[in-house]
Amino acid sequence: MAKTTLALLPGSYDPITLGHMDVIRRAAALFDGVVVAVMTNDMKNYVATAKSKEYMFSMDERAAMATAACEGLTNVRVISSTARLIDLVDELGADVIIKGIRNETDYAYEQHHALYNRAHNARAETLYLPADPQFDAISSTLVRDRLGKGESVDDLVPPAVAELLRESGEGV
Repeated sequence: MAKTTLALLPGSYDPITLGHMDVIRRAAALFDGVVVAVMTNDMKNYVATAKSKEYMFSMDERAAMATAACEGLTNVRVISSTARLIDLVDELGADVIIKGIRNETDYAYEQHHALYNRAHNARAETLYLPADPQFDAISSTLVRDRLGKGESVDDLVPPAVAELLRESGEGV
């Protein structure tokens, strides 16, 4: 009997972008199942907003946007979790952690975490998917910056997310 493989794609997804979706779609084509885990990253949280240490969107809002964006991807499910990633790997029975990499900065950041995760859970193996060049300049930070200026983000986020942002009064 063939083994079913499960990939875990953790992230803050504040909000989910076209770049995230590219990695999710590519992972969905490679693995039997994909879990998109909307999580809290305290370090990223602090770096992103030194003033407040808070995300722009609540975990429920981020999960709702990710769910809307992933609609139609039959082997993808979205969860939210406050667990440690190394524990979530075991909880879900994930075979691999997938991280998208846009540049050398992303690689250095993710490599540090991947080595930590594997050192603390031998099952927490990380694979990197390089960003498609058309998405490598897109980041959640850019989306939040544009939203803060009242600018359109339609070219940065999936259509379902753009619609949710407009409905909530965040998007234009």
